Amino acid sequence: MRTLTAIMLLLMSVSQVAAHDGDAHGSAFVWTFDPWIVVPIAVAGALYAAGSFRLAQRSNSRQSLIRSAAAYWLGWIVLAAALVSPLHYLGEHLFTFHMIEHELVMAVSAPLFVLARPIGVLLWGLPRSIRHLVRSAMKTAVVGKTWNALGTGPGATILHGVAIWAWHAPVLLDATVSDITLHRLQHLSFFITAVLFWWVMVWRSDRGFASWHLFLTMLHTSILGSLIALAPRAIYVAQTRTADDWGLTPLEDQQLAGILMWVPGGIIYAGAALTMLALWIANSGKGGLDASRSPSP
Repeated sequence: MRTLTAIMLLLMSVSQVAAHDGDAHGSAFVWTFDPWIVVPIAVAGALYAAGSFRLAQRSNSRQSLIRSAAAYWLGWIVLAAALVSPLHYLGEHLFTFHMIEHELVMAVSAPLFVLARPIGVLLWGLPRSIRHLVRSAMKTAVVGKTWNALGTGPGATILHGVAIWAWHAPVLLDATVSDITLHRLQHLSFFITAVLFWWVMVWRSDRGFASWHLFLTMLHTSILGSLIALAPRAIYVAQTRTADDWGLTPLEDQQLAGILMWVPGGIIYAGAALTMLALWIANSGKGGLDASRSPSP
């Protein structure tokens, strides 16, 4: 509770500084229209809308389509808010907001997309000729072998963990502040590995097995967050260089960012792990060899 109170007080202090006249106020609420980000998000939204319309005309199970659409559009909105809204601009100037951006992409948007299971709907949004080509490509041996190699609990967990730790290395994270290409690659790798991780946990793994990997992810991200928060000096020099303009010292900005990964981020993974564990225990009592296995995608 004290940690969350400290977070709220520091965020309020940042908001107060942004509300005063000066450079911070003049550029605090800037939307980001990077075509390499905006276009894919817009295309994903258009394809899902078109696919939903076509499937709604063919399917009788409107309720399941509505549930999936709700999860998809909520994930889509969160992703757009993280990468296009003023939060993205603030993340380029404060490590705190950059960390919020990362958590929204990996721990909120990605699992919502996974719960929506949107692949079929997105395919229906494509023109028929392109849809057939994509389906044929998905059935090739190369795609199958790649999916079998990466679509396992250990594989997805390790890949997602490597992406998180590598991009939070001070030299790489600082480089993303000034190099837009690296910044794009950072967000892309976070999102893709997070979607793969959550997909494997939700749809391809035994629920007890999934709870273990979710716990491991919570553990190593919490360790990383604590290392960032408890560092005796600011180690992300470029990322925290403008913290003074927002009423924070570079070290305070770094500490708050680490706490956000450590506590709220850890709670999401821990909550998912406990949910999977509860489902595993509940279903195990029903008997049957497949009682603890999630349905296949």
